Amino acid sequence: MLTLAILAGGKSQRMGQDKAIMPFRGEALVRRVLDRLARLAAEVIVIAPVSQEYLSLGIRIVPDWLPGRGPLGGLYTALFAASHPAVAAVACDMPFVSADLLAHLRDLLFSDNMDVVVPSSERGLEPLHAIYRRETCLPAVREALDSGEQRLISWFPRVKVRILTPEETNPFDPHGLMFLNVNTPDELAQAEKIGRR
Repeated sequence: MLTLAILAGGKSQRMGQDKAIMPFRGEALVRRVLDRLARLAAEVIVIAPVSQEYLSLGIRIVPDWLPGRGPLGGLYTALFAASHPAVAAVACDMPFVSADLLAHLRDLLFSDNMDVVVPSSERGLEPLHAIYRRETCLPAVREALDSGEQRLISWFPRVKVRILTPEETNPFDPHGLMFLNVNTPDELAQAEKIGRR
């Protein structure tokens, strides 16, 4: 029913090296995300360059089919490569990602007959902690890419989107951490401190 796709193909410029494979509490950051979510999915893929570090994870690595197209290209690759009708797309740099929230989003996708179910936070939409219906989203994302669009949510008007308010997501995140992402060494160190607590 569900493919988990972890997007790890970014340039990690602010981190200075590939953040997905940087250590977080003794394991690669992408492994931390994977371990938190793997129970949800019948299939797990990582959208990333094929390298020894990624191959050592022991899961299917899918190289970005549209390199240089940013997260939207990564999402397209995830949707194209997935073999299940629903795809949970998650960023590799969210160490406190919530399996319970993603399960809730998946259930809403089917019960409400939506194409996308995406949570929102005080910062706005969280499209890399969201669930997508492969059949309807794949052509919409392709159309957006073909039009030269870059924003990850630029194609949302083409499909049925259910947005969860912060009030709806807060019960899944009592500490306000699930959308935290790490882009710099300082942010990674801070997240490690939080993780130890």
